[in-house]
Amino acid sequence: MPCVGDWLNSPLSIVQGIFAQNVPNSDWEKKVTEYFKEKLKENNATNWVPSLNDVPVHYLKPNSLVKFRCMVQDMFDPEFYMGVYETVDPNTNARVLHFGKYRDVAECGPQQEIDLNSSQTVTSERQTFYCVPVPGESAWVKEISFFASQARVSPSTSYTPSRHKRSYEEDEDMDLHPSKQKEQHMGNSCCSGGDIHGCVESKRLETEASAGHHVISPNCSPPLDLNFPLPGEKGPACLVKVYESWESFKVNDVLEVFGVLSVDPVLSIVNSEERDSSTLDPMECMDTAEEQRVHSPPASLVPRIHVILAQKLQHINPLLPACLNEKESKTCEFVSNFMSELSPVRAELLGFLTHALLGDSLAAEYLILHLISTVYARRDVLPLGKFTVNLSGCPRNSAFTEHLYRLIQQLVPASYHLRMSIESMNHSRFIPHKDYTANRLVSGLLQLASNTSLVIDETQLEQGQLDTAGVHNVTALGNLITWQKVDYDFSYHQMEFPCNINVLITSEGRSLLPSDCQVHLQPQIIPPNMEEYMSSLLTAVLPSVLNKFRIYLSLLRLLDYSISDEVTKAVEEDFVEMRKNDPESVTADDLHKMLLVARFLSLSAGQTTLSRERWLRAKQLEALRKARLQQQKCVNGNEL
Repeated sequence: MPCVGDWLNSPLSIVQGIFAQNVPNSDWEKKVTEYFKEKLKENNATNWVPSLNDVPVHYLKPNSLVKFRCMVQDMFDPEFYMGVYETVDPNTNARVLHFGKYRDVAECGPQQEIDLNSSQTVTSERQTFYCVPVPGESAWVKEISFFASQARVSPSTSYTPSRHKRSYEEDEDMDLHPSKQKEQHMGNSCCSGGDIHGCVESKRLETEASAGHHVISPNCSPPLDLNFPLPGEKGPACLVKVYESWESFKVNDVLEVFGVLSVDPVLSIVNSEERDSSTLDPMECMDTAEEQRVHSPPASLVPRIHVILAQKLQHINPLLPACLNEKESKTCEFVSNFMSELSPVRAELLGFLTHALLGDSLAAEYLILHLISTVYARRDVLPLGKFTVNLSGCPRNSAFTEHLYRLIQQLVPASYHLRMSIESMNHSRFIPHKDYTANRLVSGLLQLASNTSLVIDETQLEQGQLDTAGVHNVTALGNLITWQKVDYDFSYHQMEFPCNINVLITSEGRSLLPSDCQVHLQPQIIPPNMEEYMSSLLTAVLPSVLNKFRIYLSLLRLLDYSISDEVTKAVEEDFVEMRKNDPESVTADDLHKMLLVARFLSLSAGQTTLSRERWLRAKQLEALRKARLQQQKCVNGNEL
């Protein structure tokens, strides 16, 4: 019987045991999945699995079980592999069946050869996702996840690659071109001679990989672009190999995957030889050199994960249960306990944001509504639930937006601060586009995961000329705000990618970009030192209270909401009365906005249905907001 740690340290040995017991029965794959699913359900078992988000690759044992919280940045073409293959000993003619699932290279004994003509060979298909850490993931998410982990790891310095491993694609290629076998044997011999140097080198390169986008690989002269959507991102990119139900995942989904880590140096050697060999007939390989470089990067820089289990994440807040399934008693208890203390948490959060907004409690109310807003449905092309707020009247020369963003960053799981300037609009890459030479999707700033907070700062925008790229970028921002979609550029056509991004715009006057709601800031205090003032706000909040704010904002956007027929009728009658009194001042758009404010106002109080009281409060807030805008308009003429 395998010991308890085997499923963590040597998952392939578990798979081997199940495979050996069930062959030639085809349901061994299902039993493998069920085995690991049950193991991970055990008490806190997921915390024992090392995470690529927390631990450098060179600290992880090859072929061990790992997890990775990531966003699908690109999907490569499906690939074929040998799901089952047979080896034969030329001396004794003994035959052994092996599984190829969860592996990059075929395992052979010292005196064994793969029989490519065996009737037992099963060719299977798998999908490869190029995955990156969640763009803009907050530091507090990483820290809490790291400290929750109970995995114990140490540098993996004793790993030595087997000389008898060959990639599946290479095996098939050798069958067609036997002359290459000699070349490959020489290549493997060269590889095994420099293991120590290779290990040190891979560690150095992995450290560099975590420092930014571009990594110099010894196997290719141009720098390797890890294709992170946002600048300055850290963490590993991974090739995630998915074996089941890959059609349920799509680009920009946030996943947590559990699988077998593959960092076999043989992969890098085979790929570099394929690229460097000038003797290959160009007709033998349809992939371009650039495509091979991008799709088969060195495993030390871009490790492979062979997925055993994968789940789409509702959120990435580590303070909440991963899946808020109402059927689970622990989840129900967590939600009910937190909802019971919701009122004081909301009051404290409102006070905190009021101070952050320089004493403006009305703006703080709208900021709470904005932070819990989410697209809950789409009617034709119209996204329902989006609530982009334009906070106008922001101080220009005090770096107010910078400090406000830092506070928001402490509250939400993922965010990005976009500083609008003529230069950034003209020279930044906002829209992802397809590179047909490398056959990959090149990322852009707007390739973000759902529920990311995007803070756009217009206060530093000065007069200047937008070039063609700048116009396209501004248009893309407008489409993101209005339609909650980004049109990716595929050269010959554009492809719509729906999104769910919370956009907050700070500006002096009315924003150049569209918004759902404009709130003019009325500071009650002007601190002499903005940085000192904002920093003191954070230090004054207890960590436990800060965590309650984080749970509050993440949990409320996941709640269901409904309006009863009785309240719907009352709202309709109220709208008719408002139209009677002043037909021009109250439009259908105003009604939609009030219903939206009422929705998020109810949810912010923990109520999942609209009450008469909340409807009246929503009308009051909207009246105050409009009166403030009208007052500003009278002061500044037609500015707003």
